[in-house]
Amino acid sequence: MNFLYPGFLFALFAVAIPIIIHLFNFRKFKKVYFSNVAFLKEIKEQNSSREKLKNLLILCCRILAIVFLVFAFARPFFPSATKIDQNKGNSVSIYIDNSYSMDAVNKEGSLLDEAKREAKEVVKSFQINDRFQVLTNDFEGKHQRLLNVDEALQAIDEVKVSSASRKLQQVLNRQQSVFTGISNRFAYVISDFQKGFAGNETIKTAVNTNISLVKLNANNLPNVAIDSVWLLSPVRQANTTEKLVVQLRNYGDEEAKNIPIKLTINKQQKAISSLTIAAGKTQSDTLSFSGLGLGWQKGTISLKDFPLTFDDELNFSFKVNAEQKVLSINGQQGGKYIKALFGADSYFKLTEMPEANINYSALQNYSLVVLNGLSNPSSGLAQELKSYVSNGGSVIVFPDLDADKQVYSTFLTALNLPALLNLNTTPTKVSSIELKHPLFKDVFETLPQNLDLPQVNRYFSFAESNTSNKENLLQLPAGKLFFARYSVGNGQIYLSATDLENEDSNFAKHSVFVPLMYKIAFASAKEQPIYYTAMKDNVLESQKIDLGANQSLKLVADKFEIIPELRQTNGKTLLYVADQVKKAGFYDVKKGDSTLAIVAFNDNRTESDMHYTEQADLQKLFGKQQIAFLDPKSDSIASAVAAKNNGTELWKLCLILTLVFLAIEILLVRFYHIQKPSLGAH
Repeated sequence: MNFLYPGFLFALFAVAIPIIIHLFNFRKFKKVYFSNVAFLKEIKEQNSSREKLKNLLILCCRILAIVFLVFAFARPFFPSATKIDQNKGNSVSIYIDNSYSMDAVNKEGSLLDEAKREAKEVVKSFQINDRFQVLTNDFEGKHQRLLNVDEALQAIDEVKVSSASRKLQQVLNRQQSVFTGISNRFAYVISDFQKGFAGNETIKTAVNTNISLVKLNANNLPNVAIDSVWLLSPVRQANTTEKLVVQLRNYGDEEAKNIPIKLTINKQQKAISSLTIAAGKTQSDTLSFSGLGLGWQKGTISLKDFPLTFDDELNFSFKVNAEQKVLSINGQQGGKYIKALFGADSYFKLTEMPEANINYSALQNYSLVVLNGLSNPSSGLAQELKSYVSNGGSVIVFPDLDADKQVYSTFLTALNLPALLNLNTTPTKVSSIELKHPLFKDVFETLPQNLDLPQVNRYFSFAESNTSNKENLLQLPAGKLFFARYSVGNGQIYLSATDLENEDSNFAKHSVFVPLMYKIAFASAKEQPIYYTAMKDNVLESQKIDLGANQSLKLVADKFEIIPELRQTNGKTLLYVADQVKKAGFYDVKKGDSTLAIVAFNDNRTESDMHYTEQADLQKLFGKQQIAFLDPKSDSIASAVAAKNNGTELWKLCLILTLVFLAIEILLVRFYHIQKPSLGAH
């Protein structure tokens, strides 16, 4: 047994006071004259022994009362298994989970209020000179400094529910970063420990930090959330019918029946539906809408579900463009089919350039580049196209079958495409079409059994050594390439084995040609993501933005404005917003007074799963690492913290024993009577 304040033990000298009183009885005796004491001898001897026993018992009670009172001030304790040197001082990090799940209610009120109470108990259990970090999911700069007791208690009072969501490993790493010097290190994690928070991966901790997990008593709640949405068409056009897929997830343990869904665009209701979702499953529905004008659109999918409502809406944004730019670089043998194809639709704005006069600097302005029968493609063009494709562009290559094979092989290999082998002049027919490829989706109402495919009179064969980035769309007999897609960088290149001349094939006049080319053009459109996740997605994508010397870009919403960091890369502009966007909603990307884009943010869906990790599973995550688990239902957090720091403290027991011995003394004085001798004469 040790003492926290051993200096108080000097007060044990006070036990001399009752001993002195016992040894020197200062009571005055009254003389009683009696003629004959012979009859009192026997009773006198009996009373004397009982008087001595009473006095000894009273003396012992007084001594023990003083001893245990001194012990109470000296704070005796049994040392814990972990040796802690209190002379070093303590640095304490307290994490309070303030995610949306902590807004749930149990018998003690909201989980966040209970967490704040437990955090205050932890603070009050340490010494006045110790220092504290109060950490939340927001990971703000103010969380990275140590506070005194009063500042820590005030910081705890200021904690509010936040849309931010973190992982347990992130929290422990953040706590560890605040510890410096040689002080004792304590980390407390107060949370409901959702499964999404704890995760499934092994947790790593520092060996010199005492970690305690305070798991609050949370109840599993039914919840249906809007998981995700996506648009089926890669581009949006004015006054056309669009289709949107919404996916709901049932996080509850029972089937959710007839959940109503509503779609609004620019605050106008466009579609409604309802879904029944099995427990723990997802269910999708497709909503159709029309009547879109040009420009940016703000969409919202919403449902009604209680008691959790933060995930009942999902915002998204998209732009309806008036046109899409396509570039055709034509060789001497290039036919007019590309011009006829894209010139027939007002949505496409086609620009043609001759092979001999290419404006390389303008390539980035087009979403699709078509190489139409180039007879002498240069290495410079290959280099520019490689950069263009790496930045997300799309290229279609229709070769000139009469060109020099060596020149074409060099050009193709520079684009990470297969080299030419030879020119085949034996007529054949395309043998297969990959109808399940996304490019052919919605082209055919039903999958045809015996589809008429293009005839080919002349075509190139290729040396295909590596096909890991290849997707066959149309194939010749024996699996030979006719038309295929190659992923290169962030973009794609489509390679044809033949040109568009009538004498070489009927490909340009075949019924599959028009939908294939249109689908490629639509798929090449550069669109930004339709939504982001607040406090998670810190980099926003936009088409390339050029700023003047005195111009700046701002992200603006209601009572919110920041200037993001800009970086130009891969033909687009990246906006770095760090963790400054904390609320779901729509944000305008402004250049001066003009709106360049609208981005939508939503709350993180990891908070939607109201299932929790049990203590046994948490222990498995930490393996053999020493972790303390504190249960607010059965433990006094203050006592548990004190036991963790100092071992098992005994001052309360000492105080109780002091009161017990004082009570015994009072009982002895009051009820332990000695029979007095009779003074009658004989």
